[in-house]
Amino acid sequence: MAKISFREDRCKGCGLCTTVCPKKIVQLSRDRINSKGYHPAECIDESACIGCFSCGTICPDCVITIEREAAK
Repeated sequence: MAKISFREDRCKGCGLCTTVCPKKIVQLSRDRINSKGYHPAECIDESACIGCFSCGTICPDCVITIEREAAK
């Protein structure tokens, strides 16, 4: 399992991360607006995240961080 986090204050709501997620769990928030006036990206089901980091790779502002659990 992976832990995904977003630096919402830096997100400009471009939506690129939402297009590359193979699980379709990254979306732009509909009810929150960050300090810059954008709808930031968020993960709607963190338990479904496979830690592929496609979203983080495509993000032009390095907003997304993914931490994977160590193999047991």
